[in-house]
Amino acid sequence: MILTSLQQLIGGIYDLGVAYDVYDFLVTDRARLPPQVRARVSAEDLIVAQSGEEIAMSLYLDPALLERLGREDPMVRLHERNVADWWTALEGVSHFLYLAWNASFDRPVSLLELEMQAEVDKYVASYWLMRRQSPQHFPAELRRLLFDRSRIDPRLADGREELYRHASGYAERFCRRLEQLLHGARGRTEDEVLAELRRFYRYTNARKRAHIERLA
Repeated sequence: MILTSLQQLIGGIYDLGVAYDVYDFLVTDRARLPPQVRARVSAEDLIVAQSGEEIAMSLYLDPALLERLGREDPMVRLHERNVADWWTALEGVSHFLYLAWNASFDRPVSLLELEMQAEVDKYVASYWLMRRQSPQHFPAELRRLLFDRSRIDPRLADGREELYRHASGYAERFCRRLEQLLHGARGRTEDEVLAELRRFYRYTNARKRAHIERLA
């Protein structure tokens, strides 16, 4: 199933020990969502509720999106007709994994951190998948497609456009550096980049931003 494949891909890249299965948290019927989020127009939503030290979450994905991904499976071939749906599903799984992993260590997660990591995950997971599918091709177009051609939809941002711009800006700077490491004249091996990605994933929010700011 596509979400299991996505969870395994992201979890393998970052070497995550998350015991939960994303399908156990999946909701595809918008009528089952809490009333305050039911009217949203997004195809992906992570709903989180906290009571004391207990955290509950659900991941909503539009059933039509999952049906399209079932017909045009990106794990078989990622291309221009399924990449938008792939990134939407990937964002949801990224949010789920990042929150679950941090919760297992009692670490708080900010919305900026969650969105920044999801943008990095879109680049990284897509890069590894495209390299697996076309080993002779370096996906130089990937970063431009993800960051330069993307636009924030005000209907989905819900008044948080500035936060999403900051998250995307930080992620783009980090991914630009990854691209240079993987493809530059002094390129590192993918194993070396994996080690750096795993360190970055485990940084605190403040340390991640400080690390990115030093890359400029």
